[in-house]
Amino acid sequence: MPNKHQRSHHQSRRSFLRQMGCLTAGLAVSSTALGNIQTPLFDKTLMFQNLHTGEALKTTFYTGGDYVSESLDNINYLLRDHRNNQVGSMDPQLLTLLHDLKNMLGTADPFHVISGYRSAETNAMLSQRSNKVAKKSLHMQGKAIDIRLPGVDTKHLHHAALALQGGGVGLYTRSDFVHLDVGRVRQWGK
Repeated sequence: MPNKHQRSHHQSRRSFLRQMGCLTAGLAVSSTALGNIQTPLFDKTLMFQNLHTGEALKTTFYTGGDYVSESLDNINYLLRDHRNNQVGSMDPQLLTLLHDLKNMLGTADPFHVISGYRSAETNAMLSQRSNKVAKKSLHMQGKAIDIRLPGVDTKHLHHAALALQGGGVGLYTRSDFVHLDVGRVRQWGK
């Protein structure tokens, strides 16, 4: 007959093996379950408010390692040329840059959009009116956007965009917006 110490040892060993068996089974189930779950860390969501049309959009444009085509279509429509309703294709790299900017600033507010895609006709008209509009603007390629962000000072938004080094960043203090593009890294405005 086992003594008290040996019984205690067998019970603790049995208890340990039972716990390990449960833990192992739990890990097997958990790893399978986790494999089916897409972690939100890899999702990229943006919110926009088009100041010319009044339309708003919140959408996840990237999930599970891929861009979501329906979401990209919705973004393209919202960021269309509001003067003639022409829809262009916004560069996913620009959307990713906006997502990084949003995360850097720690905001959940929508980007207020002054200008997204711009048709060649609209760009020509605007460049005739102002020398601040580039004749070969990246807006025409869906690679540029003019934004402001509620609750964020425009100069702070400008500095944060510069820190990302993702392309061109312009500050327009009189009009209270920041230009952001995915062209070569450069800056303008004070």
